Amino acid sequence: MNVLVRLAIIALLADLSRSALADTPELISALKQGGYVLVFRHTATDDSQKDFYPFRFDDMSAQRQLSEKGRDMARQIGAAIKQLAIPIGEVYTSRLNRAIEAGKLMSGREVKPVDVLTDSSNASASGMANPTGANAKAGQAVRRLVDASPQAGTNTFLVTHKTNITDAFGKDASDVQEGEAFVYRANSGGAASFAGRIKPADWMASAGK
Repeated sequence: MNVLVRLAIIALLADLSRSALADTPELISALKQGGYVLVFRHTATDDSQKDFYPFRFDDMSAQRQLSEKGRDMARQIGAAIKQLAIPIGEVYTSRLNRAIEAGKLMSGREVKPVDVLTDSSNASASGMANPTGANAKAGQAVRRLVDASPQAGTNTFLVTHKTNITDAFGKDASDVQEGEAFVYRANSGGAASFAGRIKPADWMASAGK
């Protein structure tokens, strides 16, 4: 590949990156009309804590919790969403408390914990490469929630874990940040379509915070 071709490719990628960034405020504005499903990774956690949670979801000592930074981030996202008048319908979360807490702080309402969004790796570092194919099934279950149309005039929030997001959307989603949302536009005739990604700072920027 000659130098001119390389430079052309670099310029194209830079233009695409700028376009994606420029589209974020438009995407956030579009959420005001409803009809989207937002899949959030929960916000920052306390890394000094470890997960020993299987089948002990009510035991806070058996699972990693949000850190104060994570709680503050979730509150800021929630305040920006409220200021932007983005309508929220159903809010589904993992059964782990860090996702439940993040969901409540971001939405300002009660949430519905479900198995489908609960950490599909079962706290195992090897869960991302599950040889039994269980994670593929977990990803399909998440996609079914994503493909379900929100209540009219609202947006559905899903709050889950990095493993579940990667299960559902593939390795390109493995760089999902804490508090970041993958946004999908509902399609009553079939699968939802990917609309973009919203990072925590994007909410604050749109709300002028």
